[in-house]
Amino acid sequence: MTETPADGVEPTLLDALEENLFGSRPTLSQQQVAELAGVSVEFANELWRQLGFAVPPADAIAFTEADVEALRLTQDLIALGVLSPDRQEGLVRTLGRSFARLAEWQAGLMAEVAVASGQDLTESVMALGIEAIPRVEALQLYAWKRHLLSAAGRLLIDRTDAQAAGVCFVDIVGYTSRSRTLSDTELVEWLEAFETRALATVVEHGGRIIKNIGDELLIVADSPVEIAEIALDLVARGQDPDDEFPSVRAGVTYGDVVSRLGDVYGPVVNIAARLTSVARPGTVLIDRGMHSALGGAPEPVDGSEMDDEVSTGSTSGSTDGSAYRFRRLRRVSVKGYSRLHVWLLSRR
Repeated sequence: MTETPADGVEPTLLDALEENLFGSRPTLSQQQVAELAGVSVEFANELWRQLGFAVPPADAIAFTEADVEALRLTQDLIALGVLSPDRQEGLVRTLGRSFARLAEWQAGLMAEVAVASGQDLTESVMALGIEAIPRVEALQLYAWKRHLLSAAGRLLIDRTDAQAAGVCFVDIVGYTSRSRTLSDTELVEWLEAFETRALATVVEHGGRIIKNIGDELLIVADSPVEIAEIALDLVARGQDPDDEFPSVRAGVTYGDVVSRLGDVYGPVVNIAARLTSVARPGTVLIDRGMHSALGGAPEPVDGSEMDDEVSTGSTSGSTDGSAYRFRRLRRVSVKGYSRLHVWLLSRR
């Protein structure tokens, strides 16, 4: 769907890009595209909104045959039960938001490459688009299929809505003060470098980055050992003066989480976030569920507060036989949770 060209952008360039992407230039109004797809105008317009697009005026010629096909495919998914009324809005909105972020980054990247070539901007963008877009499209499809296979494998292991998982929030120490010294471009590059370096460690231990929230990462893993190793490795990297990875702190929990639209929810997630907010730089705090899952010693029967109680534990899930050291801290009270049982986690 064509959007209003930005000031200073050649309309002919956008027209040519649209023709290259969709096979033709717009020839249809919203009424026409809805009729060809066999849906109501209201249904079509609501779909555009959920995908993140502004609906053009009723008489505007803004759609192509590709838009008709998109509506037909949507109808097919509804008939299959994939897009049920209670799922459609959330699923389509998530899809649109994810691809919008990806497209912004890719468009900016192509513009940078085009400018660096020293050629005419219009010609270089078109040439780059013709060569790069089909390859990017194929790579995106490949990555999606691989992630889909991995996600399907996890669901086949446990089909319940709530599944046990390790949850970790990792937060950059001193982010606010550091961000004030950087330009917008430098800040984005710094955060992207942080996420890229963290991703290597997360994937190495079998985890997944669910999302980044500014200077914070939400990470999950299937086993307590995997999430423990991820948190401890990231913290260790931040403490290494020879590693460019920034200093971080982490909060880790283990228990049942609910997965929906690529995100995770539940008290386990909330507590991990709260623990991160009270953790000191270069430390990993864990909750009672994580402490128990890693084989920590049971708490005193009388429930006494034994500050700085130190114990060790190991778990058969560890691939290298490593054990952990737990230092029990005073219970903490954070937003929504009072007197949480907290341990400081380190390697033995």
